[in-house]
Amino acid sequence: MKTSDFYYDLPQELIAQTPVEPRDSSRLLVYDRKTKQIEHKIFHDIIDYLDENDVLVVNNTRVIPARIFGYKETGAKIEVLLLKRTKLNTYEALLKPARKAPKGTVLHFSEKLNCEIIDDVEEIGGRLVKFNVLEGTLEEQLDKLGEMPLPPYIKEKLKDKERYQTVYNKIEGSSAAPTAGLHFTTELLDRIKAKGIKIAEVTLDVGLGTFRPVAVENVESHVMHSEKIYVNEQTAKMLNDAKAQGKRIIAVGTTSVRTLESMTDDNGILHSGEKETSIFIYPGYKFKFVDSLITNFHLPESTLIMLVSAFVGSREETLNIYNTAVKEKYRFFSFGDSMFIK
Repeated sequence: MKTSDFYYDLPQELIAQTPVEPRDSSRLLVYDRKTKQIEHKIFHDIIDYLDENDVLVVNNTRVIPARIFGYKETGAKIEVLLLKRTKLNTYEALLKPARKAPKGTVLHFSEKLNCEIIDDVEEIGGRLVKFNVLEGTLEEQLDKLGEMPLPPYIKEKLKDKERYQTVYNKIEGSSAAPTAGLHFTTELLDRIKAKGIKIAEVTLDVGLGTFRPVAVENVESHVMHSEKIYVNEQTAKMLNDAKAQGKRIIAVGTTSVRTLESMTDDNGILHSGEKETSIFIYPGYKFKFVDSLITNFHLPESTLIMLVSAFVGSREETLNIYNTAVKEKYRFFSFGDSMFIK
């Protein structure tokens, strides 16, 4: 299976630069895997496709303002993009320009925050940075000094940081948003709950490795970067009971899919706990727990479009859906429109 098999042609003007308002006014493409029928709706119509025998599973992670700019003693400016916390105040990070920040370099962000480059991280071509916080917590300093780590295809400045967060975010730790959840409003979630649909929360700290291009031509040779996932005991029991009762498990986003599939054993039982996952889902994968998927439209040749292709059941059919979305002028990527795969 070749990476180039997952290419589709996307006009630049269809890459969404800003989110729509209100959140649930984005468009929704509905795809039925049994009939292969496509419908065009608005996201708030998602409630019409849900019933009381459904459970929505959302990723409750919160994005940290992970892009921060520091200065060397010489005055040289260095961009630091935090990817993954390894211990308290220590992160794997990408630096730009990295060649000007070797091991031992100290960067100053303000009078209250600096960091030292303590090692190389060969796996990501980055650095291990340890922060020295002189007042308050690192999180407080990042809130003051950091910027949201928007993907490089978004050129517009984000006016409201909260617009790159889901309305149900709780646990800080991600370097990118679980974007399928950005379409939900608090009001829509209340209507969904009032209909008897349960909502379960899991956590995956989204790393930028999710969005990195696949650099190898042979799909099976690609190595995913690991991300931390967590499912609590109450959630695992609720979801296992729902599955046993024949209820439909609907994952909101590929991060929820990867969490559920990583924590489910070969007997279809979801386990609680915390661990690292580097699960790579591509066509041929047999899903153990997820029945339906709400997701955005993803980059050509990305691991995410490969996951969607595995879920649809066909690379060709997935590309047909995507080409239909292009023809209908859907908005793509993080701030773009949504798709519900039944």
